Amino acid sequence: MHLASGAQLPFGMRVAFALKKFVSFWLMPLPLCLVLICAGTVLLGWTQRKRLGRALALSGAILLLFFSNKTVSMWLIQPLEALYPAVPDLTETASLPGEMASCRYVIVLGGGHTATPGLSSLSSLSNSARGRLTEGIRLLRHLPDAKLIVSGAAELGERSHAAVLEEAAISLGVPPERIVRMDDPRDTADEARIAAALVRDERCALVTSAWHMRRALALFTHAGVHAVPCPADYQAKRETRFRWSNYTWDSEALGRSTWAIYERIGFLWAKLRGQV
Repeated sequence: MHLASGAQLPFGMRVAFALKKFVSFWLMPLPLCLVLICAGTVLLGWTQRKRLGRALALSGAILLLFFSNKTVSMWLIQPLEALYPAVPDLTETASLPGEMASCRYVIVLGGGHTATPGLSSLSSLSNSARGRLTEGIRLLRHLPDAKLIVSGAAELGERSHAAVLEEAAISLGVPPERIVRMDDPRDTADEARIAAALVRDERCALVTSAWHMRRALALFTHAGVHAVPCPADYQAKRETRFRWSNYTWDSEALGRSTWAIYERIGFLWAKLRGQV
């Protein structure tokens, strides 16, 4: 089953959405740092504002080192992931704890995929999408009467993200009749609005990345969905023993910092629009 209105968004809404994505891209750590470094280099080499050029280039380099540090990235993302507890391991005979036992839907929010020829649907999913989907299926196995809702719009000329999630879920053993697709949502606010009309007053298990849960749950609650937070795809996995490598730099740390900043900007934007 899939839900797709097929309605074309008004031109103004399409422009606003594209503008939001454009602005948020340049506020992310890597693009911001590269802009500072490049602008500083230009000022150093081709203008008389060498002092400003040095300041900009140095600021960009320091910020890039800051956001790429493993300890810093953990410090940024861990508060977001610690807000809601993870669902523990469950045995075959165990029932889900608390409110989750009465959930009639398991909603898995979209996390992106690549349209690479030759790859299975599961392999096409991003790490975040795969982590969310596997957690949703894990919970679904303990909710025999519940349906799985997958979500995500299509890029131009491609299958919807919801369709890819559906195929991946089927490949992992979920019966097609237990899956509902939402093919229209472009972002979390859309997912909340469309899901609210679908699930009505039923309680739902909301599955998304742990770092994304605060904003997602706030948007779904504001839309009127009785959602139980079920975080997945944790990034802040601290080790109990000391490793010197935990204080170094790598691209994964930059990714964690990016998600942490993106979520805070997204939450502020939703708050300014009165959506949370």
